[in-house]
Amino acid sequence: MERRIKIARNDDEIRNCYAVMAQIRPHFEPAEFFAQVKRQAENSGFKLVYLSDGEIKAVGGIRTGEWLSGGKYLEIEDLVTRDGERSNGYGGELFEWIVNFAKRENCAQIRLVSHVRRFDAHRFYLNKKMIIQAHYFSMKLK
Repeated sequence: MERRIKIARNDDEIRNCYAVMAQIRPHFEPAEFFAQVKRQAENSGFKLVYLSDGEIKAVGGIRTGEWLSGGKYLEIEDLVTRDGERSNGYGGELFEWIVNFAKRENCAQIRLVSHVRRFDAHRFYLNKKMIIQAHYFSMKLK
Protein backbone atom coordinates (compact mmCIF):
# COMPACT_ATOMS: atom_id res chain seq x y z
CA MET A 1 0.00 0.00 0.00
CA GLU A 2 1.16 3.55 -0.73
CA ARG A 3 2.59 5.67 2.07
CA ARG A 4 0.59 8.74 2.95
CA ILE A 5 0.99 11.47 5.53
CA LYS A 6 -2.03 13.13 7.05
CA ILE A 7 -3.07 15.40 9.87
CA ALA A 8 -5.28 13.43 12.27
CA ARG A 9 -8.53 15.38 11.95
CA ASN A 10 -11.14 12.98 13.25
CA ASP A 11 -11.52 10.95 16.43
CA ASP A 12 -10.65 7.61 14.82
CA GLU A 13 -7.42 8.99 13.34
CA ILE A 14 -6.38 10.37 16.74
CA ARG A 15 -7.17 7.10 18.48
CA ASN A 16 -5.26 5.12 15.83
CA CYS A 17 -2.10 7.15 16.57
CA TYR A 18 -2.11 6.13 20.23
CA ALA A 19 -0.22 2.82 19.93
CA VAL A 20 2.77 4.48 18.26
CA MET A 21 2.77 7.61 20.44
CA ALA A 22 2.47 5.53 23.61
CA GLN A 23 5.96 4.18 22.92
CA ILE A 24 7.40 7.51 24.11
CA ARG A 25 4.41 8.66 26.18
CA PRO A 26 3.53 5.47 28.10
CA HIS A 27 2.01 7.41 31.00
CA PHE A 28 -1.16 7.96 28.93
CA GLU A 29 -4.02 5.51 28.80
CA PRO A 30 -5.87 5.62 25.45
CA ALA A 31 -8.75 7.79 26.72
CA GLU A 32 -6.35 10.22 28.42
CA PHE A 33 -4.27 10.50 25.26
CA PHE A 34 -7.35 11.24 23.18
CA ALA A 35 -8.58 13.91 25.60
CA GLN A 36 -5.12 15.49 25.83
CA VAL A 37 -4.72 15.70 22.04
CA LYS A 38 -8.19 17.25 21.67
CA ARG A 39 -7.48 19.78 24.46
CA GLN A 40 -4.10 20.76 23.02
CA ALA A 41 -5.61 21.13 19.55
CA GLU A 42 -8.26 23.45 20.92
CA ASN A 43 -5.98 25.46 23.21
CA SER A 44 -2.73 25.74 21.25
CA GLY A 45 -3.31 24.63 17.67
CA PHE A 46 -1.59 21.29 18.27
CA LYS A 47 -1.73 18.89 15.33
CA LEU A 48 -1.11 15.17 15.34
CA VAL A 49 0.41 14.05 12.03
CA TYR A 50 1.03 10.50 10.95
CA LEU A 51 2.55 8.38 8.20
CA SER A 52 0.63 5.28 7.20
CA ASP A 53 0.96 2.54 4.60
CA GLY A 54 -2.14 0.73 5.80
CA GLU A 55 -0.88 0.80 9.38
CA ILE A 56 0.54 3.79 11.19
CA LYS A 57 4.34 3.74 11.05
CA ALA A 58 5.28 7.16 12.48
CA VAL A 59 3.53 9.91 14.43
CA GLY A 60 4.44 13.50 15.21
CA GLY A 61 2.96 16.25 17.32
CA ILE A 62 3.41 19.79 16.00
CA ARG A 63 2.23 23.34 16.63
CA THR A 64 3.14 26.79 15.43
CA GLY A 65 3.86 29.80 17.59
CA GLU A 66 5.77 33.06 17.65
CA TRP A 67 8.55 34.42 19.81
CA LEU A 68 9.97 37.93 19.84
CA SER A 69 13.43 36.44 19.45
CA GLY A 70 12.84 34.50 16.26
CA GLY A 71 9.42 35.14 14.78
CA LYS A 72 7.07 32.41 13.68
CA TYR A 73 8.23 28.84 14.27
CA LEU A 74 6.96 25.31 14.13
CA GLU A 75 7.62 23.19 17.20
CA ILE A 76 7.92 19.45 16.95
CA GLU A 77 6.64 18.21 20.30
CA ASP A 78 7.01 14.53 19.48
CA LEU A 79 8.29 12.43 16.60
CA VAL A 80 8.24 8.65 16.94
CA THR A 81 8.46 5.66 14.63
CA ARG A 82 6.78 2.37 15.52
CA ASP A 83 9.04 -0.12 17.30
CA GLY A 84 10.49 -2.57 14.81
CA GLU A 85 10.08 -0.09 11.94
CA ARG A 86 12.96 2.29 12.67
CA SER A 87 15.60 2.74 9.96
CA ASN A 88 13.01 2.14 7.24
CA GLY A 89 12.74 5.83 6.36
CA TYR A 90 9.36 6.49 7.98
CA GLY A 91 10.63 9.01 10.53
CA GLY A 92 12.70 10.81 7.92
CA GLU A 93 9.79 11.01 5.51
CA LEU A 94 7.50 12.39 8.23
CA PHE A 95 10.21 14.86 9.29
CA GLU A 96 10.55 16.15 5.71
CA TRP A 97 6.76 16.53 5.46
CA ILE A 98 6.83 18.58 8.68
CA VAL A 99 9.62 20.79 7.27
CA ASN A 100 7.56 21.44 4.13
CA PHE A 101 4.46 22.11 6.23
CA ALA A 102 6.45 24.69 8.24
CA LYS A 103 7.55 26.36 5.00
CA ARG A 104 3.94 26.50 3.76
CA GLU A 105 2.97 28.08 7.10
CA ASN A 106 5.67 30.76 6.59
CA CYS A 107 7.64 29.68 9.64
CA ALA A 108 11.14 31.09 10.04
CA GLN A 109 12.36 28.15 12.09
CA ILE A 110 11.63 24.64 13.34
CA ARG A 111 12.26 23.89 17.00
CA LEU A 112 12.08 20.81 19.14
CA VAL A 113 13.09 19.68 22.59
CA SER A 114 14.63 16.24 22.98
CA HIS A 115 15.44 14.65 26.33
CA VAL A 116 19.16 14.73 27.05
CA ARG A 117 19.42 10.91 27.12
CA ARG A 118 17.78 10.27 23.73
CA PHE A 119 21.05 9.87 21.85
CA ASP A 120 19.55 8.06 18.84
CA ALA A 121 17.03 10.87 18.42
CA HIS A 122 19.80 13.46 18.67
CA ARG A 123 21.78 11.70 15.96
CA PHE A 124 18.66 11.66 13.75
CA TYR A 125 18.03 15.40 14.24
CA LEU A 126 21.67 16.33 13.68
CA ASN A 127 21.66 14.25 10.47
CA LYS A 128 18.62 16.27 9.40
CA LYS A 129 20.79 19.42 9.67
CA MET A 130 19.26 20.66 12.91
CA ILE A 131 21.60 22.42 15.31
CA ILE A 132 21.76 22.56 19.09
CA GLN A 133 20.87 26.20 19.61
CA ALA A 134 19.92 26.59 23.27
CA HIS A 135 19.61 24.95 26.64
CA TYR A 136 16.09 24.17 27.79
CA PHE A 137 15.30 24.68 31.46
CA SER A 138 12.28 23.47 33.37
CA MET A 139 10.87 23.45 36.88
CA LYS A 140 8.31 20.91 38.12
CA LEU A 141 5.37 22.53 39.88
CA LYS A 142 3.33 19.38 40.57
